[in-house]
Amino acid sequence: MIRYNLQFFAKEGQGGEKTEPATQKKLDDARKEGQVAKSREIANGLGLLALFLILKIWVGSMGNSLMAVFHDIYDRIPDVVTFENGELPQADAALLFRKILIQVLLIIAPVLLIGFLIAFLSDVVQVKWRPTLKPLKPKFSKLNPISGVKKIFSSNALMELVKSIAKILLIGYVCYSYLKDKWPLLLNLYDVSLMQGLQLIASTVIDLGIRVSAIYMIIAMADLIYQRVKFSNDMKMTKQEVKEEYKQMEGDPQVKGQIRQKMREASRRRMMQDLPQADVVITNPTHYAVAIKYDPEVADAPVVIAKGEDYLARKIKEIAKENHVEIVENKPLARMLYANVDVGQAVPPELYQAVAEVLAFVYHVQGKI
Repeated sequence: MIRYNLQFFAKEGQGGEKTEPATQKKLDDARKEGQVAKSREIANGLGLLALFLILKIWVGSMGNSLMAVFHDIYDRIPDVVTFENGELPQADAALLFRKILIQVLLIIAPVLLIGFLIAFLSDVVQVKWRPTLKPLKPKFSKLNPISGVKKIFSSNALMELVKSIAKILLIGYVCYSYLKDKWPLLLNLYDVSLMQGLQLIASTVIDLGIRVSAIYMIIAMADLIYQRVKFSNDMKMTKQEVKEEYKQMEGDPQVKGQIRQKMREASRRRMMQDLPQADVVITNPTHYAVAIKYDPEVADAPVVIAKGEDYLARKIKEIAKENHVEIVENKPLARMLYANVDVGQAVPPELYQAVAEVLAFVYHVQGKI
C-alpha cells in the first residue's frame, strides 16, 4: 500500500483551494501594502502618445525657439567669453553651457511636465489616490534565491515574455509598414536644405511615434484587463480564510456566547438583589415565577422586577420566602406576565385588572388596606 496525503494536491493557502472572492477587508489590506491591479503599460502608452501629440502641435514653435536660443548664444559669445592664447577658458565655457542648458530646459519643460502629469493621472485613474510607503520598505524575503527562481519560471514571467514579444512584433510591423513608403524621401535628404531635412525627419519620427503609441495603447488595455483578472484570482480566499476573517471582524462566536452568558448572569444577580423589594411573586406554581413591585411615586403601573422559569423560578420563590414576600398562585397570569413583560418593564394595560386584584389581595393579607 502506498500512503499519500491528499493535502499535497490542494492549492496553497489555509483551508484548501481558493474559490471565494476576496472580501473588502482583504482588498483594503492589500491596498495598504501597495498591491493593486495596475498596468504599467497604460502610463507608458499614454505618456508616449501625449508626448508625440504635443510634439506634433508644438514642434515647429519649439524648433524655432531652440534655433533662436543658439543664434542668441552664438551672437553673445564675444561678449560673454574671453580668449586666452587662442583658447576658450574653462570657466567661460561652463558659464556658456549653463546658459544654453537653462534656456533649452525652459523650452522643453512644458513637454516633460505634461508627460509627467499624464503618467501620474493614468495611475490615479487606475487605482485612485491612496499613497503608501510600505512597498519601499526592505523585505529580506525578496533576497531568497528560491523565491527568485520561482518568479523566473512563474506564469507571470511567462505572460511578461509573451507581452514583450507581442510588443516587438506589432511595433516592428507598424514601423516597417510606415517607413517602407518613406525610404525614398529619407534617402534623398542630401538634396534638401538643413531646415527642410530636419522638418522631414521630425515629421516622420512624430507620425511614426503616434502610430506606435496607438498600438502600444491597445497592448496596454489588454494588459490592464489581464492584470485585473490576475489580481482578482490572486486575492481569492479559501472558505476557511473567509471564516477566520469573519471571526476577526465580528468576534469569535464562542467568545460572544461567553460574553452574553456573563451578561445574563450579571442581570440575574441584579434581579435577585432587587427581589426582596417585591410586593408579590406570582407563580404557575412550578414552572414560572414573576415578581411584581408597585410604587406609585416611581411608576404609574406595577413593574416586573424579576422572572424565571423552572430552576430560576424555584430560586425566586426561595428568596421570596426568605424575605417574607407573598407568593400567589395564578397560572394564567404568571404565564402571560412571563411571556409578554421583560424585567424592568411595566405591566401592560390589558393586565392591570388581574394584577390589581392580586395586589389588593396581598395588601389585605398584610393589613395595608
